[in-house]
Amino acid sequence: MKYLLFLLFFLSYLSIQAQNTTKTLHAKYIDSSIEIDGLFEDVWETAETGEDFIQYFPTDTARAKHQTTFKILYNETTLYVGIKAYVPNKNYVVSSLKRDFRGADNDNVTFVFDTFNDGTNAYFFGVTPYGVQREGLVSEGGLEFSSTWDVKWQAESTMYDDFYISEFAIPFNSLKFIEGSTHWRMRGYRFNLQTNEQSSWTRVPQNHDIASLAYMGKVVFEKPLRKSKMPLALIPYVNIATSKDYITNNSESKLKTGGDAKVSIGNSMNLDITAIPDFSNVEVDDIFTNLTRFEIFLPEKRQFFIDNNDVFANYGSTSDNIPFFSRRVGLARDANGNYIENKILGGIRLSGKLTPTWRLGFLNLQTDQDSENDISSYNNMMLAFHKKVFTRSNLGFFMVNKQTFQDNAFLLPENKYNRVIGIDYDLASPNNVWRGNFFVHKSFQPEDNKGNFSAQSNLIYDDRDWKFLAEATYVDEDYRADLGFVPRKDIFKTQQSVIRRLYPKEGLKSSQSFAFSALNYWRPNLDFTNTDQLYKLEWILNYKNKSVLEFQFANNYVYLTKAFDPTKTTGAILLPENTDYSFNQFTVSYESNPAKLFTFSTENSIGAFFNGESIAVSGQLKFRFQPKVNISLALNYDGIRLPDPYADADIWLATAKSEITFSKSLFWSTWVQYSNQRDNLGINSRLQWRFAPLSDLYIVYNDNYFTGLYAPKYRSLNLKLSYWINM
Repeated sequence: MKYLLFLLFFLSYLSIQAQNTTKTLHAKYIDSSIEIDGLFEDVWETAETGEDFIQYFPTDTARAKHQTTFKILYNETTLYVGIKAYVPNKNYVVSSLKRDFRGADNDNVTFVFDTFNDGTNAYFFGVTPYGVQREGLVSEGGLEFSSTWDVKWQAESTMYDDFYISEFAIPFNSLKFIEGSTHWRMRGYRFNLQTNEQSSWTRVPQNHDIASLAYMGKVVFEKPLRKSKMPLALIPYVNIATSKDYITNNSESKLKTGGDAKVSIGNSMNLDITAIPDFSNVEVDDIFTNLTRFEIFLPEKRQFFIDNNDVFANYGSTSDNIPFFSRRVGLARDANGNYIENKILGGIRLSGKLTPTWRLGFLNLQTDQDSENDISSYNNMMLAFHKKVFTRSNLGFFMVNKQTFQDNAFLLPENKYNRVIGIDYDLASPNNVWRGNFFVHKSFQPEDNKGNFSAQSNLIYDDRDWKFLAEATYVDEDYRADLGFVPRKDIFKTQQSVIRRLYPKEGLKSSQSFAFSALNYWRPNLDFTNTDQLYKLEWILNYKNKSVLEFQFANNYVYLTKAFDPTKTTGAILLPENTDYSFNQFTVSYESNPAKLFTFSTENSIGAFFNGESIAVSGQLKFRFQPKVNISLALNYDGIRLPDPYADADIWLATAKSEITFSKSLFWSTWVQYSNQRDNLGINSRLQWRFAPLSDLYIVYNDNYFTGLYAPKYRSLNLKLSYWINM
């Protein structure tokens, strides 16, 4: 413990360095409002100009070839941003007219506003030459980027032969900030896909994300900002659904109503309330092929859980131990141990800033009883505090509690409750060169309060040329996080990696990197037996047209403590326990220039696999008929050949997706996903009409078939109406 405290003190000392914020823009106060039409009014001539954008790609040392200028004005209620982006011609690259576009696939300019000047969290707002908007949240200093968050604001653009103009109008009541603020940390950055140039108002080294909050400028307000007065928002919904389960031959039709409310508390806190929530409009998850022995992590997409999500989610380690994983709320294990949907009755979520350096998160949701599947009603709670320390680092404290107050006959005593408490320290130096995560968590369950620890020490040094990582993680065999994500227990993991980056001054490449990593898992309760080992060599080539070529060699070692079938074939003979395997694999992958109307990617692997051989081939084709139609086709094949008497397997996964944006308010998307490993052919087709700001009418059709007989499995049709009302 003494050595750990010394290490934390040393790392904290490193984070006290002053940050270099060299650029400042003064925002002028105006008494009038501005019409948002993509045309500069005379009032813009009175504003100071932000200019001299610097390349982020293909280099990070030169002035941008195609410049961007911007101005900021504001009145009592609204922040205005005016942008002029120069282009070589009128061949703009835009993939869609749908809101919340992907930045790397579209010409766009995006602005990041760190309204609390903490270098950790921020809002972002972006617009394309077609006036398509995106907004979202930046967290973990720029490492996490979520476009699921929605808020009301306006943007429009006008295109010309050699430039386009965009205007923003962001209501102050859509943001949280400190009353009396005189300045925010701020930065604009741009994707110019016509020339594959990316640029930023302040320089950002290529080894960091372009949205990094370590490299920001400043906007200074002529008059201090008044109190943020976010309105009360009510979001009721009506959902009419009909479905048929062909396995049980049961049909069901139902009318469901409920809704959410968003309440502003003070200047920087949000209270979200939900009653009988409905998540039927959420985009379906990608189907994946899983050849491992462990569960796969999938991100949260439900709007209720998004705002200030990092206060709840950014504890622990994504790969080994997350004490609270919001996707667990609304899921429960049935009598056979399988995850099924569990109805959420309602709940609240309070999050935001208590002070400039303290953040609070409190969540409480109640799920329903499902006696048919031996599931009790549970209360799901998390309480979390974040304390900013030094320049950009954070200290976090939390408690998670999942508990039932029922006494059902089917309820096992050990499932009466599960609690996890913990402390995390997230290190981030001002220039983001030093990063790290250090935590200690402990779980409690009935008659099991001793031990049950999980801990990690992770440290990263990442400058322009070199990146070093060292990590050690421990998860006790009896550690439990029922509302979390813990794929393995009884492990002690070590990981080390080094990356060397090179930046050629001439030629087709913008950079190349060489990487080596070593990953080991030991089992403490098996005399620290080394059960998994992965050594990997990589050579990555990044080209100036944004295409990427990668070569990888991996040496694997696996010691099976339990019998396992890598093919996951029903009735197959399992590889025996207490046996070990060492095998090598070679992989090559390529991604083409994303600015083209036709793009493709491929990844291919060959080598040994346990006591046999495997080959994996995957590819994706994308067609863009801009700006309204996107079509993609993806195919993955895994061929596994094991010696007799073990099973062979040919695993196929195919996905076809189409997205048609008829206008900025009418969208139609269809997914078809085929997986013979899951014995499922799924079709999801969704028509969305945004008839008012953040208000939608959805028609969602789902159909699922068995892949062998192509017999129907499950079918549903949903009609959902939601309306956002500001009070």
